[in-house]
Amino acid sequence: MRKIAVVVMAAACLTTGMGIGYAAKVKGPGMSLITGKDGKEAGVAALKEAERLADGGSWELIQIGRVYYLSGDKATGQALFDKVLNSGEAEGSDWFRIARVYAEAGDNEQAEKLFVRAVSADPKDDSGQAELGAWYIRTGQREKGETMLARAFARNSDDVWHYVRVGEAFMGVSPK
Repeated sequence: MRKIAVVVMAAACLTTGMGIGYAAKVKGPGMSLITGKDGKEAGVAALKEAERLADGGSWELIQIGRVYYLSGDKATGQALFDKVLNSGEAEGSDWFRIARVYAEAGDNEQAEKLFVRAVSADPKDDSGQAELGAWYIRTGQREKGETMLARAFARNSDDVWHYVRVGEAFMGVSPK
């Protein structure tokens, strides 16, 4: 009986210790990180903390890179994008998310490279084809856009989002 109690207590201590260790690892500094700092300094501090907490997650790193890139620190943003794309684990959705950042920044040559790469990686991705087609139309490349949209509609002409993308493109509205 005593042996069982010792094992149960040891397991409880181990579980508690692991929980405390995990909480200490992921707990952020909160408001103390930005209090008393000017806007840019506070923003950079928040992004550095976000990167620490992201723990290498591609979606998170892309979003953090987006903020850097669109706020004018393209080098830092690009470094985060490269980290994701060179990880060996990048997926088509990662390529699309980064391409959207380039498109938002007006870096159309880089956006096109990544959009095309993402669509090429999965030729059955009709949603990606519709997005690329709409982007082409928004950037004045209607013929290329209609070619991509024709592929998307050939695969799935009942997808509401394909039609939304076309509407956005012709109405001059960027997707969100």
